[in-house]
Amino acid sequence: MGNILIIGASGHAKVIIDIVQQEGKHNVVGLLDPGLEVGAKVLGYPVLGTEEDLPTLIESHAIQGAIVAIGDNFTRAKVVEGVRAISPELVFVSAVHPKASMGLETSVGEGSVVMAGVAINPCSSVGKFCIVNTNASLDHDSIMEDFSSLAPGALTGGNCQIGQYSAVGAGAVLIQGIKVGEHTIIGAGSLLMSSVESFVTAYGTPAKTIRKREQGDKYS
Repeated sequence: MGNILIIGASGHAKVIIDIVQQEGKHNVVGLLDPGLEVGAKVLGYPVLGTEEDLPTLIESHAIQGAIVAIGDNFTRAKVVEGVRAISPELVFVSAVHPKASMGLETSVGEGSVVMAGVAINPCSSVGKFCIVNTNASLDHDSIMEDFSSLAPGALTGGNCQIGQYSAVGAGAVLIQGIKVGEHTIIGAGSLLMSSVESFVTAYGTPAKTIRKREQGDKYS
């Protein structure tokens, strides 16, 4: 069991701490967050500093890995980039809740998190630094590209593809064979019956493209 840090201290970090504890593969030493004072506690774990403190903390606490606990896909990518610039040797670990169902020939990339109640069906892949949230389902032969996310209760049919940095909102449903482009947002509760291009926001039942969006725009 290796020592790891959680980068970020929001509610999402609390869920990740729970997953790591349940999985039992890593030991959380503490958290990094510029918005909290050193010594503050999150679920009993101390805030140890910020990303700038990584070189010292890696040595003093024998840190072997980290998970970036930030829900926004684009922001998470920027933090990963910053951490790599400060400590390029640091390994990003993934975490899969033991109550997630993982089918045959599935894969989960570095830095990704799979939460309780998730179903990832055979021959599907979750890329790097993705979030598959509580009770979401990724059906057979589907792909989540790097830094994409499925919110709680989001469901896909088979042979779907979620592009890089794209987010599928809570309770949204994608029928089989749907492709979502990069940096695209699918609104909560939507029913997506046709593929959607990159850099747009789409929602509704059935979902329609509502507006264009820029890289890094907020989800709403």
